[in-house]
Amino acid sequence: MVPMSVEEIAQAVSGRVIAGEGPFGTATGAVSDSRQAKAGSVFVAIKGEHVDGHDFVAKVAAQGAVAAIVDHEVESAGLPQIVVTDTVDALGELARHNIARRRELPGDFDLIGLTGSVGKTTTKDLLSALLSTVGPTVAPVGSFNNEIGLPLTALKVGPETRFFVAEMGASHIGEIARLTRIAPPNLAIVLKVGVAHLGEFGSRERIAQAKSEIVQGLLPGGVAVLNADDDHVAPMAALAPGEVAWFGLAGGCEHEVVARDITSDESDHAEFTLVTASGNSVPVHLGIPGRHNVMNALAAATVALRYGMTPKAVAETLAAQHTISPHRMALSTVTRGDASFTLIDDSFNANPDSMKAGLDGLKAWRPADGRTPFRVVLLGAMLELGPDETNLHAQVGAYAAGLGLDAIIAVGSAKDPHLDSLAEALAAGAREAVAGTDPVIPVDCAHDIDQAERIVLDLAAEHPDMVVLLKGSHASGLSALAERWARN
Repeated sequence: MVPMSVEEIAQAVSGRVIAGEGPFGTATGAVSDSRQAKAGSVFVAIKGEHVDGHDFVAKVAAQGAVAAIVDHEVESAGLPQIVVTDTVDALGELARHNIARRRELPGDFDLIGLTGSVGKTTTKDLLSALLSTVGPTVAPVGSFNNEIGLPLTALKVGPETRFFVAEMGASHIGEIARLTRIAPPNLAIVLKVGVAHLGEFGSRERIAQAKSEIVQGLLPGGVAVLNADDDHVAPMAALAPGEVAWFGLAGGCEHEVVARDITSDESDHAEFTLVTASGNSVPVHLGIPGRHNVMNALAAATVALRYGMTPKAVAETLAAQHTISPHRMALSTVTRGDASFTLIDDSFNANPDSMKAGLDGLKAWRPADGRTPFRVVLLGAMLELGPDETNLHAQVGAYAAGLGLDAIIAVGSAKDPHLDSLAEALAAGAREAVAGTDPVIPVDCAHDIDQAERIVLDLAAEHPDMVVLLKGSHASGLSALAERWARN
């Protein structure tokens, strides 16, 4: 955060200062989690579903916070309070002011915004790694991409920051537009328009409209970096206020970067030739698994090349990235008693597009010795898909069955009938697809993660070469199962 006085913060958020004890300090950071407050922090008290940040104002004062932004005065707080109408709105205004302050300071500063139905967080992680070799870079941890997460990350931008990589998500029209008002991008990436949040938007065209807000939110003359292979992304070029840079697989001479000769190694790490618009080419071996990550790597490479990285340096940095944000195609070995198996944890979130990409990754995965493993998938529910959600789940189940996997386990919830019904749809789609095949692929529907774990461990005891993919929305509980297995 660019250092600010309490008075400057109050002016930025249109708040009223109620003084605490002692002289005002200078704020050098902002938090909404009281556990993170320290000397120099301004604490933003947000009223959540289960916890009210106003209950912790006195605590952050004892930890050295210089001020708290509140929507009502907290008695005996012991520090200056800035009273506002809405603390979430105030957080956004403070973040907007911080970005504006950084742009006023000496030294180059560029803000890169990115969005898409799938691949945002992976692309953010790859781009952050690339740009960090050019200059100090701020990027969110995990998937901080909403009206609270993005401003909190924007408030980490300080006087020396060279790049801010801002992930922008949307569950309704106007959300990305709001985020671009807080953090207007110099460059905006649109990855893909899929069917995530289809229930909220109603159609893929409406999803495209929401994603296009990032292009319309560019600063004057800003650059739009667009996926040329997506029919819903390409038309956004007409909305760009400046130059358009294309990336893709098919590729013409107008493309900034193209991937050619794509293959995968035995562990589903993509290998391809990165070709630039100037005709330079370099071999790339991605350090993270998943052939679908080629497009994410191309998007990140397009931006990195624009900021002075050489193709060779881009390839080397992409190869060096072996871990990204948690629960995204993370590889590990799980051991329970006599049972041991390889885990591919992709349980952070899910929609039909990312489900199919994860399943393709499982299909392609091989151990170092090149043998075909016993492949098991645990599929959890996908949320916000609208009235066609049952059919979409059945289609994913059928897709999994069509890949010739060795076992399919749909995971529901004994406590949530909706999640359980969606898991049943997954299993039903898979069972219909495998009916009459020889041999018949076993399809189970577990009604909680405990039951799913028992099925997996029984299979692992019989198949020492087993690999397991976890894929589902966070609410499905599969990430909790992954965390349980991480505690070997």
